[in-house]
Amino acid sequence: MGLEFKIKEVFDPSQIDFTGTEVSTARGIRYDATVVHRGLMKNRFISSTDLGVAQQKVSAQIRVWDELWKKQVEKSKEAQKKEKLRLDKEEKKVLAVSKTDEALRAIDNIKDTLKHTLSVNDAIDWNSLKDDSKFNQLKPEKKTVSSPVFKKIPKEPISTDSQYIPKLNFFDKLISSKKQEKIGASKALFRRDHSRWEEAKKSIESKNGKISQEYENQRAGAEAEHELALSKWEEEKQAFLKGQAEANAAIGARKEQYEQKVPEAIIDYCDMVLSNSQYPDSFPKEWELDYKLTTKILLVEYRLPSIEDLPRVKEVKYIQSRDEFMDVFLSESELLRIFDDLIYQVALRTLHELYEADTIKTLASIVLNGWVKSVDKRTGKEICPCIISVQASRDEFLSLNLEKVEPKTCFKALKGVGSSKLHSLTPIAPILQMDRKDKRFVESYTVEDTIQNGDNLAAMDWEDFEHLVREVFEKEFSHDGGEVKITRASRDAGVDAVVFYPDPLRGGKIVIQAKRYTDTVPVSAVRDLYGTVLNEGAIKGILVSTADYGPDAYEFARDKPLTLLSGSNLLHLLEKQGHKARIDLKEAKKILAESEKGT
Repeated sequence: MGLEFKIKEVFDPSQIDFTGTEVSTARGIRYDATVVHRGLMKNRFISSTDLGVAQQKVSAQIRVWDELWKKQVEKSKEAQKKEKLRLDKEEKKVLAVSKTDEALRAIDNIKDTLKHTLSVNDAIDWNSLKDDSKFNQLKPEKKTVSSPVFKKIPKEPISTDSQYIPKLNFFDKLISSKKQEKIGASKALFRRDHSRWEEAKKSIESKNGKISQEYENQRAGAEAEHELALSKWEEEKQAFLKGQAEANAAIGARKEQYEQKVPEAIIDYCDMVLSNSQYPDSFPKEWELDYKLTTKILLVEYRLPSIEDLPRVKEVKYIQSRDEFMDVFLSESELLRIFDDLIYQVALRTLHELYEADTIKTLASIVLNGWVKSVDKRTGKEICPCIISVQASRDEFLSLNLEKVEPKTCFKALKGVGSSKLHSLTPIAPILQMDRKDKRFVESYTVEDTIQNGDNLAAMDWEDFEHLVREVFEKEFSHDGGEVKITRASRDAGVDAVVFYPDPLRGGKIVIQAKRYTDTVPVSAVRDLYGTVLNEGAIKGILVSTADYGPDAYEFARDKPLTLLSGSNLLHLLEKQGHKARIDLKEAKKILAESEKGT
């Protein structure tokens, strides 16, 4: 089903395309839209569970691109104008200085990426999202019909008019026949003229009647046309006001959902925060967000700018002898240094904007994974490695004085992960990765092809679950000669799997704990695993659970040789090994509760 986006004509329709789709998902209806700007060669995928919010997002993105397109068109016109001007050498020197200043400002803006956001209030003003514009179509006016111009009827001849009175002389008065002849002639003239007048009058009255009828027809037509235009205008006005009211109501409803901490509304809100963040036009503005209400963790998959997106010109010189301009570029080492510093600043800035905008304090922790789309110079193929990953809790991050921090040092202090030279684009393992397939099925969402006749993993017998975990990791490590055995941990109520990894350089003992939980895994379970790792002399500990982990659990594990695998990770491993499974915590709680009553 196509989406009927009601978007005001504030953009160049020859440049903008967008398509909308209504999608049914496990969580309900979702509205997806793809917006494309042909001139800028940009596209963006927009998604929301609310149609009104999706419409507002599309409109907002189009307005941003429309302004950018206008700027580019204006720059192009200005460039063409400048090319036509024959500047003398002194003017060209001044132009070179101006271009140098512009280039330096662009570089300085990159260096001040973090500082730029500190003077901005990143919280979303919900009222600013509402459309308060007026219906701008003029009310139709009635067409003016010119008044009719009637032909005048000539004056009616009267027998007493002078021309009809016979002029009698002395002889006419003496000779009666002469007198009567002149009187008869005058009367005949009058009768002729009066007859002609009557014919003329009749003709003029007929013509005036036609003029009058034509005028009435035109007036009636203009009246009908005006009423039709007025009715259409009123319909369009009401449609505009209705659409505006519905869109504003959707914004209001989304605000209420956000304040009620509905996950989809929180994701929408955070998406708007990042959309409002102003970066150079050359930077990509792409990200994906995921939020877990149970753990209050926001996961941000953020596309970072590549080295190719950075400005490189630091000076423009005018060479008089050749009458041409010459660009002076940053050295390779300068460019790489600026790039590395920029990436750290973007990471800190993104965390700052999201936390500052979080007025209802729904984000307990944020995990940011930064990806760079570039070309591998060795192979010529496109790559998109994750080069940084950082997790910061609210209290920890808000205690920072970002005006005085050194970005790299601050990032490392937050236990951020990344290579020493970010420009090398060395891939790193994200601290927490988005489950794009969303394999964790909740409430009534099930999968037919499941393990052991459709058993819910979260409701399995604890011993069966522990053996399942052992089998999964046995297959994972067996390729490299690893051996997996189940042992009873002395300080844990569950059964641990221990991997004996034979690699002489990276090998050793790996402790795996299986936790069949139906609630968020407490930090105490992670502490217990760490204690087991130390007691066993293991090189690493892996905690596998059917549930999610809280931010304090990830915080504790962040700088330790521990890996936390949630239910979604376990389902992914099972699917990789050719099995279908499901995890339904709500159902598991009910089954386990009934089981306890029965015993």
